[in-house]
Amino acid sequence: MPVEKALAIVLRVVDWSESSCVVTLFTREFGKVRGIAKGGRRLKGPFESALDLLATCRVVFLRKSSEALDLLTEARLERRFRPGGRDLSRLYAGYYVAELLGEMTDDYDPHPALFDAADEALRGLAGDAPLAPCILRFEMTALSVLGHLPSLETCADCGKAVPIEGRVAFGLLAGGVLCGECRTGKRQVVAVSADVLRAMTAFANTGDGWRGLAVERRTMGELRGVLNRYLANLLGRRPRMHHYLGILSD
Repeated sequence: MPVEKALAIVLRVVDWSESSCVVTLFTREFGKVRGIAKGGRRLKGPFESALDLLATCRVVFLRKSSEALDLLTEARLERRFRPGGRDLSRLYAGYYVAELLGEMTDDYDPHPALFDAADEALRGLAGDAPLAPCILRFEMTALSVLGHLPSLETCADCGKAVPIEGRVAFGLLAGGVLCGECRTGKRQVVAVSADVLRAMTAFANTGDGWRGLAVERRTMGELRGVLNRYLANLLGRRPRMHHYLGILSD
């Protein structure tokens, strides 16, 4: 069994025995990893209470060659996720980041850019970054990195440029905007405003152009409705934390 080292975000911790736990990690080097941390519930030892939900830590694990869980042997805390104040919305938003990382990725499928986006989002949520833009940036980056970004300027069916003006047909199943010809007969098509599509494009683009971008509350509310439905279709179910995402349109 090879010994691996990685920088990881803790996505889930489940008690396994009186002193051990099963953890799900999203690592920068290996993608999603599931393993048993024997002694992981003890205050002292090779884990030093580092396996805290949404904590960032450096881990050492033995990678199993079969479908068995890996064996986590060491974890050193880099940073805990501790949103300030009593605002639970930032805590729920952090849980949402973990949920998307867990549901949208496969085991041992590394995406360093996605890890960096999650790390940036959690840092922002633990600090004073605006909540709605912070989460929207993570969602759009995740969709882009994982190959699920909806087509926002060209028809998702035929590839023809679609004028982004007024209200535009958006196919939730088709995967983005639709031209007039391709819209006919498609299921789950909604009409979205050009402002929503421009905002989605800005948050999906690389660079820092999204920072400080002013999005009207009405536009953000419409955007969240479209994106929530798009993600639900993609995952095959509504994300559990969507129940708490009404705060993100404020």
